[in-house]
Amino acid sequence: MSRLTLVPTPIGALHDITQHAIEVLSQADVIAAEDTRRSGQLLAHHGIDTPLVRLDAHTIPTRATQVLQEHGHVAYVSDAGTPGISDPGADLVRIALDAGHEVEALPGPTAFVPALVLAGFPVARFTFEGFLPRKGSGRNGRLRAIADRTHPSAIYEAANRMAGTLQDLASVCGEDRQASVSRELSKRFEETRRGTLGELIAWATETPPKGECVLVLQGAPEPDARVGGAARMLQVQAADAAERLAATGLQGKPLRDALQALGIPRNEAYELAMAQSEPA
Repeated sequence: MSRLTLVPTPIGALHDITQHAIEVLSQADVIAAEDTRRSGQLLAHHGIDTPLVRLDAHTIPTRATQVLQEHGHVAYVSDAGTPGISDPGADLVRIALDAGHEVEALPGPTAFVPALVLAGFPVARFTFEGFLPRKGSGRNGRLRAIADRTHPSAIYEAANRMAGTLQDLASVCGEDRQASVSRELSKRFEETRRGTLGELIAWATETPPKGECVLVLQGAPEPDARVGGAARMLQVQAADAAERLAATGLQGKPLRDALQALGIPRNEAYELAMAQSEPA
C-alpha cells in the first residue's frame, strides 16, 4: 500500500510554503505534478531534487494507478494552492482511496480564503463555487442559486471571462449588489477591486484584469417573511430541485412530472422543466 500526500504550494510568492511541505517534498519517493515545468521552478527554488513525474487531468486516468503502485510515498502538487480544489487532484484522491492507499492532506495556501477575507463581507458562512459552467442551463441554474443565497459566494474565473461573468451576475442580482475581485494574490501586482457589480463591470470592461482571479459576491438580503420571503424561498428550493433532477438525466415531461410529484404547482413545474431543457 502506498501513501499519497497532497502538498499545497504557493499561489504566488515561492516562499509562501510551510516547512512541513518542504520536508514531505524532500523525503517522498516521487513528486507527481499537474505541471512539471511550473513545479520544477518551485522545487529548484527550495533545493529539492526528488524525482518529478507528470500527473494532470489527461494522464491521471491512465497513469495514476501505476505511479501509486511503483512508489511507497507519492507527494502530489497542483499548479498552485491546495490540490483537490478545482483541479485534477480530486480524481487522484478517488483513485488512491478506491485502491486502498493511504491519503493525507497538508494544510496550506488556497486562493479563495484570502479573497473572502479581503472582500470585507461577513463570512461566518460562505459557499465556494469554483469555476462555473461556461453556458447553458447548468450555468443559468448556478447563477440563480448564487443570486438567492444570503451569504457570500466565492467564484474562480479566468481573467478574460471576468467582465462577462460580472454581467451575468448583474442580470440575476441587479447591478447594485456588492462584490469584489481579487487577482494575483500574494504576487507583485496583487489587487482587490471592491464595488457594485455595475462598477466592477465598468472596470473589467475598460481595464481587463490579468492573472488569476477570485470573484466574491455579497449575499442577498435576508428574505422578509412579511413580504413574501417564505414564497421566495420555496421558489429557490424548487429551482434547486429542478437542477438536481435534471442532473440525473430527466428532461421535458418526465422532469415536469417529477417536480409535480414533489408538490410544485403544474405551471411552475412546466417553467422549471423548460428552463432545464435549454440547449447548452
